[in-house]
Amino acid sequence: MSDSRVQFSDIYLATEPYVRSAGQVRIGTSGIGWKAAEGETDALEGANIPGLVLPAGMLALQRDDVRRLQWQRVARGYGLRVFMKSGTLHKLDGFNAEDFETLRDGIKRLLHGLTLETRDISTKGWNWGKPDFEGTHMTFRVDNRPMFDLPMSQVSNTNLANKNEVSIEFQAPRARTLKRKNAPDELVEVRFYVPGTTTNTKKADSDGEQASGEEEEEVSAASVVHDTIKERADLGQVSGDSFVQFPEILCLTPRGRYNIDLFSGFLRLHGKTYDYKISYQQVQRLFLVSKPDELHMMFIVGLNPPIRQGQTRYPYLVLQFVRDEELAVDLNFAVDEGTRKFESRLRAHYDEPLYRIVATVFAGVTEKRLVEGGAFRGYHGSQGIKASLKASEGTLYPLEKGLLFAPKPTLYIPHSDIASIVFSRVDASSSNKMRTFDIKLNMHGAQDYQFVSINREEHASLEAYMTEHGIKMLSELNETTAVSYKGMDMDSDDEGRGAARSITKGAAALGINSEDEDSEEDEDFVAGSESDVMEEYDENYVSSGEGEE
Repeated sequence: MSDSRVQFSDIYLATEPYVRSAGQVRIGTSGIGWKAAEGETDALEGANIPGLVLPAGMLALQRDDVRRLQWQRVARGYGLRVFMKSGTLHKLDGFNAEDFETLRDGIKRLLHGLTLETRDISTKGWNWGKPDFEGTHMTFRVDNRPMFDLPMSQVSNTNLANKNEVSIEFQAPRARTLKRKNAPDELVEVRFYVPGTTTNTKKADSDGEQASGEEEEEVSAASVVHDTIKERADLGQVSGDSFVQFPEILCLTPRGRYNIDLFSGFLRLHGKTYDYKISYQQVQRLFLVSKPDELHMMFIVGLNPPIRQGQTRYPYLVLQFVRDEELAVDLNFAVDEGTRKFESRLRAHYDEPLYRIVATVFAGVTEKRLVEGGAFRGYHGSQGIKASLKASEGTLYPLEKGLLFAPKPTLYIPHSDIASIVFSRVDASSSNKMRTFDIKLNMHGAQDYQFVSINREEHASLEAYMTEHGIKMLSELNETTAVSYKGMDMDSDDEGRGAARSITKGAAALGINSEDEDSEEDEDFVAGSESDVMEEYDENYVSSGEGEE
């Protein structure tokens, strides 16, 4: 080991969650450097770590940019925490206990002005403490000792669950690209109970002769923590950073009106109660369909992983627009370097219906194909047909490669997942004619779906659609052998006998013989014996006792 530098091998770069890349750390007079070992750079693909150079897999931290250094116990032995003046926190894990003195002496000798602090972690196991914000991290402290850290850069949403409870939701990590069996467990939400109130200082307006100054108001401590998290996690509405904003957009799922801000790598939904930060990588599908009233359009965004409100998951955003509403929108591609990549996909100015602008911009920034209503037309010429999924009313849209049900619950079923479709209550008798029918979707190894209360007028167009796309259709009788009571009417004996024959045929179809082939005569039966039937129905019947009298 040279006196001009100190180096350690098999050290993991843990700045971003779920990064499994080992390498070598070197400390010199210019700063701290980390380089991925041979064959370890693939794990860094897609990582968003400030200062990391790809594909070389090198991280260089200049000495003048480092604010302080900490040594602490971590899951992989011991770790070095590097706090940058910009607020970024870099993590290097995998040190051994005996490396402490070598590292401490090397930092003191090579990085003048910096010392290695020792950070003792609280292991009491208490669930109450104090949140402390430093840079882009929140530290939960117990007895003034840190218990755990929460990186604000990974927060996707925060809200006040109630007056004294703050909920924090986290973005899906890069591990979502792994196969399910290899994906680790993920922390998706944490809640803090913050009791009490505190004073907040705000500017007071001048009133008469009183000069404007500052006044204090009492607010809940939970709201202060909530606002601080929003500020540190960059979840609030930031003017000037987004390259386009769509104000007051009506969202059916989750319900409410939101301002939609689009940035270089994510979009933000800002509402009165909830804020959402959605990465463009979460967007999987885009649909644009017309509602049956022909007055509104629905723009549907499929998300994976979905956004959450407490325990409720929303895998789809459903935005509704008035069809005739037009707007002139300018896109500012000069906000930063990241937005310049959209210049080749989008125009700088749009002047057309709002729903078309939003759909076009979303398709451009996410690079996903926009699926619009196909060639299917219902009985009244609409793109979809009214139906109900369980107790929820909505519209079923037969598209080119699947079936879409909206608005709630939003469901997309590709044709490739459908084994067969069963039509129910279609062949009703003239005396009991149904106005609606049902369809059941038998899926390949998945949950079946049943759509009910479909207008009978839509049967012909729906059947033609299934035939055109090669989807196997079954009637209710073909799916399971059933007894038919069609045409039963007991007003006449002839029709009664005809119904009896129909029941006999139905029983035969089920494998039940009306006459038992193995039956034998009942030897105990005497033809002339007394019968309850004679006594009940023959008015001239005389019992043996009455004849003797």
